[in-house]
Amino acid sequence: MTQNRIYTAALIIIGDEILSGRTQDKNIGQIALWLNIQGIRLKEVRVVADDQDAIVEAVNILRARHDYLFTTGGIGPTHDDITVDAIAAALGVEVVIHPEASAVLHQYYESRGGINPGRLRMARVPDGADLIPNKMSGAPGIRAGNIFIMAGVPHITAGMLDALTGTLEGGAPLLSRQIGCWVAESEVADLLGKIEKAHEGCQIGSYPFFREGKVGANFVVRSVDDRILDQCISALQAGLAEIGYPTVGGGI
Repeated sequence: MTQNRIYTAALIIIGDEILSGRTQDKNIGQIALWLNIQGIRLKEVRVVADDQDAIVEAVNILRARHDYLFTTGGIGPTHDDITVDAIAAALGVEVVIHPEASAVLHQYYESRGGINPGRLRMARVPDGADLIPNKMSGAPGIRAGNIFIMAGVPHITAGMLDALTGTLEGGAPLLSRQIGCWVAESEVADLLGKIEKAHEGCQIGSYPFFREGKVGANFVVRSVDDRILDQCISALQAGLAEIGYPTVGGGI
């Protein structure tokens, strides 16, 4: 682990069902949280249709821009599961049947009606790729260079993330603290900016809300340095109290 280097990742969510609104994505949150624990920051998320050209374009842009690229969706047994084909095209390699994935699927489906052409599609990988174990449903995820090709089903994705835990190079995890305050963020915008500027290495996020007939905001401070983070939180609490706005630790 390199403490001073910031490692970044992007996520491509693939599927017409997401863009149509039929399915609500639940993978962004769990992947973002998992990446943060690995010391990697999720910097971009794109939602792309089941269209090979669109997937190829997004993959080639994002894999070059970030240390890691994750994709979810489109690796199932049906004709519209084209993620593997698209990523192979982006990498300029052929699609092949991975022998280990084939063996896993044959064993998994032995007591579930046997293998068929659709099920065998889930053993297809870009040539040269490695597998990400999947204890939930047999069909593995795929690693091709810095690209991690994962299932769209959230609990299966969670299992694949668990299998990857501790295997990726990352920096220091991003830490955070939150306080809440009954104040309109527009009244304290200058204060937030001054305190953030005075505490290098910290970022302050402001998240307004309207409750109980009045406005308030939660302020989240983030840093990779626990000591600086505490100093920034203390300065923010003192600054808000000085102008008449007491804070609530942990947020409102």
